[in-house]
Amino acid sequence: MSEQKIIAVAGATGSQGGGVVRALLADPQKRFAVRALTRDTGSASAEALRQLGADVVRADFEDEGSVVAALTGSYGAFLVTNFWAHGSARRELDETAVLARAAAAADVAHVVWSTLEDTRSLLPLDDPRMPVLQDHYNVPHFDAKGEGNALFADAGVPTTYLNTTFYFQNFIEALAPRRGDDGVLTLSLPFEEGRLLSGVDVADIGRTVFSIFAAGGEYIGKTLSLAGDHLTGAEYASQLGDALGEPVRFQSVPYDTFRGFGFPGAEEMGNMFQYYGDFDTEFTGARELEWLRRFVPGLNDFRTWAAENAQALKVA
Repeated sequence: MSEQKIIAVAGATGSQGGGVVRALLADPQKRFAVRALTRDTGSASAEALRQLGADVVRADFEDEGSVVAALTGSYGAFLVTNFWAHGSARRELDETAVLARAAAAADVAHVVWSTLEDTRSLLPLDDPRMPVLQDHYNVPHFDAKGEGNALFADAGVPTTYLNTTFYFQNFIEALAPRRGDDGVLTLSLPFEEGRLLSGVDVADIGRTVFSIFAAGGEYIGKTLSLAGDHLTGAEYASQLGDALGEPVRFQSVPYDTFRGFGFPGAEEMGNMFQYYGDFDTEFTGARELEWLRRFVPGLNDFRTWAAENAQALKVA
C-alpha cells in the first residue's frame, strides 16, 4: 500500500469540514490521512473526529503561526471560513488572507477552497434593486468569499475553487415549513414563483472534495460549482410534502418584506435570495447536474435527501 497523503481540513467540527473529514476517511482505498483543524481540540466534536481516525490539531485563524504549523507537512488542505460566526465581510477577508498565506508558507500542493460567487460580477453596486450592505457588498458572505479567491491565486497556492450553494439542511432549521392558522404546512421563502433555487446536501460537499483530491491535480486552477438539485419553491414544497406525508404549500415572500423583518441577517438573506432568483439561469447554469452526478457518486437530489431526513423534518 502506498503512503497516505495527509489532507488538512479546516473547520473540521463544522458542517462542511466535518463532512470532508468523514468522506475522506470513508474511502475504501484509504488514500488519505486526515488532519482535522479546530480551535478547540478538547471539545466533544473534536473527540468524535479522533474516534473516526482523524489526527486533531489546533489552528486558530487569528493566530497565523498556528495555521502554518497545522498545514505544514500536509499534501492537501480543505479550507473554509465561517462568515456567520461574526457576520463581517472584512473579517472574513482577513481570515482568508491568513489561510492563503499559511498555505503558501506550508507549501501545500493542493488546496480546495470553499467559496461562492461574487455577486457584484452580475449585479453592480449601483444597481438599485437591492441595498448595499457593509458599504461594499450585495451579499457579504458571497462576495467576500468570491473576492477572497484572488488571495490564493496571488499567493501562488495551487487551488481548486469549489462554489457551494444553499443547503438542503436549511429546511430542518431556519427555513423549515411552519403550520399556518388553517393547519396547513407552509414553506415561506423570499423567492419568486417559477424561479429555480440550487440546493445541496451539505454532506455532498465532503464527497465532492474527496472526488477532487482523488483526481490528483486535475482540477487545480479550476472552478467547480456544486448543487444536488435545481427546483422552484413550489417543487421544494411538494417534495417536502411527499417526505412528510402531508401537503406543504409554497408562499413567496417579497424580497423587501423579508429584508424588513429585522432579525440579524434579514437583509443579507433577502439579498441572497434575490440574487438566486434574479440570476437563476446563470447560477444554475454553472452547476451541471448530469456532470456532477458522474463526478460525485451518490450525489443526493432533494427528493432523496428529504426522504432520508423525514424524521428530522417532522413539524408538530
